[in-house]
Amino acid sequence: MRYLLISFLFLLSNTAQAHAEGGLAGGFGSGLLHPVLGLDHVVAMLAVGLWGAFLGNPAIWLLPVVFPLVMTVGGVLGILGIPIPAVETGIALSAIVLGLMVALAVRPAMPVAAMIVALFAIFHGYAHGTELPASASPLAFSLGFVISTGLLHLLGVAFGLLARWPVGRGLVRAGGGLIALVGVAYLGGLL
Repeated sequence: MRYLLISFLFLLSNTAQAHAEGGLAGGFGSGLLHPVLGLDHVVAMLAVGLWGAFLGNPAIWLLPVVFPLVMTVGGVLGILGIPIPAVETGIALSAIVLGLMVALAVRPAMPVAAMIVALFAIFHGYAHGTELPASASPLAFSLGFVISTGLLHLLGVAFGLLARWPVGRGLVRAGGGLIALVGVAYLGGLL
C-alpha cells in the first residue's frame, strides 16, 4: 500500500493538474491516469474514503460507492456541455468540506453524508467530462477514471481504518485537516 501511495505522489506536480492539461490521447488508460494527475481530485477522493472509514458501517462502503456513481452523472453532463457554474470552486470546496468532516469528526445521518458526497461528485465528474480527450472513447475513458477514483477511495479507507485506535484516530483527523488546507490553497489560487 505504501508503494502505491508513493507511486501516486510521483505522478503529482503543480503543472499537471487533473483539470488543467490539454488532453491525454487514448481511452481506458488515459481515464485511469487522469484522476491521479490533480492533487485537488486526489485529496478529495482520499477524504471520501477517510470519512467513510471514520463513520464506519455502512458509510465505509456506501460513500465510496455513491461518489463514482454520481460522478458518472456529472461526467455525462460535462460531455453534453450542460453548463454547471463554479465547477473549480466546487472541487476546491469538496476538499475543504470533506476534509473538515474528518478533522472535526462530524457524524451526520447517513443520508446527509451521502448527499454531501454526491453533491461534490457532480463537480468532479463534470470537470472530467468536459476534458474528455477528443480521441478517447467516452465509455473507456469514463470507466478508467471511475476505477481510478474508486482506488483512491480505497486508499483513503485503508488509512481511515487507523481510526479504530486512539492514536490512529488523531492521525486520521489530522489527515482530514491537511486535506482541508489543500482545498483552501486551491480555493485561494495558491496551487
